[in-house]
Amino acid sequence: MSNDPMAAVLRYVAAFNRGDAKAMAATCADPMQILDGMSPHVWQGPTGCEDWWRDVLAEAEHVGACGYHIVLDEPRHVDITGEYAYVVAPASMTFTFRGEQITQTGSVFTVALRKIGAEWRLTAWAWAKGGRPACSDMNGPR
Repeated sequence: MSNDPMAAVLRYVAAFNRGDAKAMAATCADPMQILDGMSPHVWQGPTGCEDWWRDVLAEAEHVGACGYHIVLDEPRHVDITGEYAYVVAPASMTFTFRGEQITQTGSVFTVALRKIGAEWRLTAWAWAKGGRPACSDMNGPR
């Protein structure tokens, strides 16, 4: 494992991009908290990651979205204080919405981490939406 908390964030994003809920959960601490633009907006507890992903898939099916992919830019902050870390990274997301490729830019992914043993684990994350996607009637996740 890396001593760099950003490496844990990148593992989480890579698992998200693969749609691998178990790998996402493996990067998370217990308890975990997620704050996202999709209702109910907050997920927390030992199954917070899995609960959020289940809701993402349900919402995606409901609105006709799929193929989510996140790209993080160079982080604005990777602050480490002992066994705690704070990461803020500009982000973009692409996905397909009702057959149309959508790119959402200007988002921000903010993550709090805690070092557990030799590993950094995500303890909370928040996604702040960027600009409105090109599709004017989009009402899907994020």
